[in-house]
Amino acid sequence: MSKKKKVFLIILIIIVVISIVGFVFGNKYYGYIFRSNVKLETSPAYLYIPNGSDYEDVLRILDSTGYVVDIESFKFVAERKNYQSKVLAGRYEIFDGMSNNELVNLLRSGKQSPVKLTFISVRSLDILAGKVSVFIEADSVEIVELLHNPATIEKYGFSSQTFMAMFIPNTYEFYWNTSAEKFVERMAEEFKKFWTDERLEKASNIGITQTEVSILASIIEQETQKNDEKPRLAGVYINRLNKGMLLQACPTVIYAMGDFSIQRVLNRHLTYDSPYNTYIHQGLPPGPICIPSVSSIDAVLNYEKHNYMFFCAKDDFSGYHVFSVTNAQHEANSRKYHQALQKAGIR
Repeated sequence: MSKKKKVFLIILIIIVVISIVGFVFGNKYYGYIFRSNVKLETSPAYLYIPNGSDYEDVLRILDSTGYVVDIESFKFVAERKNYQSKVLAGRYEIFDGMSNNELVNLLRSGKQSPVKLTFISVRSLDILAGKVSVFIEADSVEIVELLHNPATIEKYGFSSQTFMAMFIPNTYEFYWNTSAEKFVERMAEEFKKFWTDERLEKASNIGITQTEVSILASIIEQETQKNDEKPRLAGVYINRLNKGMLLQACPTVIYAMGDFSIQRVLNRHLTYDSPYNTYIHQGLPPGPICIPSVSSIDAVLNYEKHNYMFFCAKDDFSGYHVFSVTNAQHEANSRKYHQALQKAGIR
């Protein structure tokens, strides 16, 4: 074989070897980037990256969840896309079969999947904190401390007794990594949105403030779960307020005593000394006795105009009430209800 042919053959062999090596490594790196590397038992799933996390934290999270099959190939792609310098906290929706490229692009983008946070009516700010902490990163202790912080309460123009009035029940979208401070800020914004000019005008026409509407609504909330009855109940209490009568609302006594196991308010409870006890103190209590639902707030603003001054639970245990104008009628209705209780063996 001539020298020229030998050189050509060597060059050809080198080219073939380089091609094979290039194909092997190219195929390997192509797989690192574009082949499936996310394995889920149920799809989609959510990857939670807390505030303050760095690249090493993300790797630990991926390793602990088991969502990523090959961590080393993920690291190969992540580091070439400079993800380690752009770690963004949040809740990310991931799907079975995602490639490293898709996963890294998602995490670098910061495109979180929001959570839907719903609360309807809750008895206290502490209970609200517990419900909220299920949906956002801030824990319940952190939220409770903020909600009872005098500086926070003053910032939004409320007192410790009235602060519950700022929280309007609804379904809200939040990012999971929302802080306690951002949650409260959002609730203040939603409070302003809720109190439209129309609602403000209705409150003014009744002669009570926004906070007083919420206080009365909180009593309505505890009196009945029947939305169609709420405006009539609100009308009774507004009639009493206008006549200077004691409200005599049993739920305020339970709140004053702090014993929410009480099923029936008895005479011995009525003398409990508290500004929240509307059997011994005239007018509205100093603050809401719960966070009332929107239906209760709107029931006050759109209260039914009538002459009823009293109401009593119906003797059919339907949850509805029977209404009366005079005390004599009310006493007769009360006797019927108590007779029904005795007949049913309820004490």
